[in-house]
Amino acid sequence: MTTATGTAGDIDTLAINTIRTLAMDAVQKAKSGHPGTPMALAPVAYTLWNKVLRYDPADPDWPNRDRFVLSVGHASMLLYSLICLAGIREKPGSNAPALTVEDLKRFRQIDSKTPGHPEYGFTTGVETTTGPLGAGCGNSVGMAMASRWLGATYNKGATLFDYNVYNFCSDGDLMEGIASEAASLAGHLQLSNLCWVYDDNKITIEGDTPLAFSENVGERFEAYGWNVLHLADANDTQGFLSHLESFLGEEKRPTIIIVHSVIGYGFPTKAGTHKAHSDAPGEDEIKGAKKAYGWPEDAQFLVPDGVYEAFQDGIGKRGAALNEKWKRTYAEFKSTHPDLADQIEHIRAKTMPAGWDKALPVFPADEKGMASRESSGKVINAIAKVCPWFIGGSADLAPSTKTNIDGAESLGRTTPGGRNMHFGIREHGMGGICNGMALAGLRAFGSTFLVFSDYMRPPIRLSALMELHNFTVFTHDSIGVGEDGPTHQPIEQVPSLRMIPGLLVFRPGDANEVAETYRVVMELKHNPAALIFSRQAMPTLDRTKYASATGVAKGAYVLADAEDGKPQVILMGTGTELSLCVGAYEALKAEGIGARVVSMPCLELFARQDQAYKDSVLPPSVKARVSVEQAAVMGWEKYVGATGTIIGMHSFGSSAPLKDLLKKFGFTPEKVLEAAKHQIAINKAA
Repeated sequence: MTTATGTAGDIDTLAINTIRTLAMDAVQKAKSGHPGTPMALAPVAYTLWNKVLRYDPADPDWPNRDRFVLSVGHASMLLYSLICLAGIREKPGSNAPALTVEDLKRFRQIDSKTPGHPEYGFTTGVETTTGPLGAGCGNSVGMAMASRWLGATYNKGATLFDYNVYNFCSDGDLMEGIASEAASLAGHLQLSNLCWVYDDNKITIEGDTPLAFSENVGERFEAYGWNVLHLADANDTQGFLSHLESFLGEEKRPTIIIVHSVIGYGFPTKAGTHKAHSDAPGEDEIKGAKKAYGWPEDAQFLVPDGVYEAFQDGIGKRGAALNEKWKRTYAEFKSTHPDLADQIEHIRAKTMPAGWDKALPVFPADEKGMASRESSGKVINAIAKVCPWFIGGSADLAPSTKTNIDGAESLGRTTPGGRNMHFGIREHGMGGICNGMALAGLRAFGSTFLVFSDYMRPPIRLSALMELHNFTVFTHDSIGVGEDGPTHQPIEQVPSLRMIPGLLVFRPGDANEVAETYRVVMELKHNPAALIFSRQAMPTLDRTKYASATGVAKGAYVLADAEDGKPQVILMGTGTELSLCVGAYEALKAEGIGARVVSMPCLELFARQDQAYKDSVLPPSVKARVSVEQAAVMGWEKYVGATGTIIGMHSFGSSAPLKDLLKKFGFTPEKVLEAAKHQIAINKAA
């Protein structure tokens, strides 16, 4: 019996066609999804997984496993079929499979383990959440950088980390800017452990790619400094294997293998040619494709005898042997380098060294104070001394974001273990790369000006979706940027970031709140964070006079209160505006008016507290309330109530010296005091 790529007796061909038909059946059953790319890429995916990939299906958390990224996330059935057939276990030591054929039958159904696009932490074997095109490309570069960093740091007399990263991408991925940003940096860093497999099928949703995409991708990547290989036919498994061997022998360049495929390979048309098809096919098309493969036309979710065994003999045996060798090497390493082994265990567990926070600085009271970006820089360097896997960088702005780790090398092509990363002016790529490094366990952060968080929103959103433990430092947080004007003055960015589920947004109000912010953030395991810091100085509050900054851990706390604990008005602030609330509080106190100042550095953490605590900070009986923040006012109505006063931004900023901007937009102690008295008056009248 003849199939599209060989004979039925050829176990490799049988396995490839199993992947294809599982994808078709799952999509057809769901009446949703994309079978075309899984069908076309089945030969190269099978060849990679079963012939080359260093992965132990019985131990999916093996630290030195190769990473497989499916950036073309809409082809998720390709990955799900591979996970199922390879016999990946749900967790190490478990006999429960990560995915069964029954799971494939529930593709794209509610609460299934096979959602429409791969989701990290939801389905074992999925290394990162992909779907937004280009996202996996950025992640793959971060993973490759992490492998090199881990190797440079911990390969002492033995090889513990040298894993490779494979990324399947599409025309759509390579049209997205993040892929270009990430590829450019990968070429610059000479990431020879990175291989992209580009499915050049010349199809996107609107039609043939020449509608909008006519560049020579190979020449573009040669210009980036990549090793560019071409495969004329995706069904040429021997040719693909030869290209993989070329990649494995490459020492100074990342590799891209440009694979020419026909989407929906096997789908017949009336003319007998292969139809370019990406949506759910019909029953007749499926039967026609199965006939072309020499497959039983009425079979559903068929896994023929010998297919599981083929994967066990390939990826299973290879991965188990390599993992067992690694475990022996690691056991010896632990005996000779116990301190380094302890660091590796912390990286794997996403934990910090015992007593790490004792290194955090305590800042003395200072009326002039310092910008929170300055205090952040001091805290970063304190943490770096006690957490060697704490690394970070900037999108070309480290002198401004104050994120350099003193005395540390830059991470470069010849210094892969450097701790200061330079992303260039590539904010979107930086976010995707940091996500990839976090997936490897590193405490990696990026930084830029807050207004450029708009360029980073997709990877920040994905970090929240994946529940990663990374964070981003954002500075120049308000109209305080001054003369640079509204193009660089973030107005809507803070409330916009607060809208992302699972993301913790911190805007600390003095240097000690900055230190406490890092105390919270560095202990996080399942929440990313956005750290919002100022360019301009703010007073360092006298903590013998006002409450301890440890209240940051609860998101909001009473900083200063009326003497009898019964305030007539509550003043709420974040960032540089907190000192305005303190100034108004002192003025009211001098007049014999009881007020309360509530510092609210993280609204998300405050929302997690029990109602009793929230009511103790913001008593429902006190209706007179004022909030002060140099940002769009959205969200503050929840805290000030229907009649409270929100002092915030209702327009873009302006180009002028800081003092003039503060006066123009009402961020002065006098305005806060005026609002407080107004609130007291209208609530007394009520």
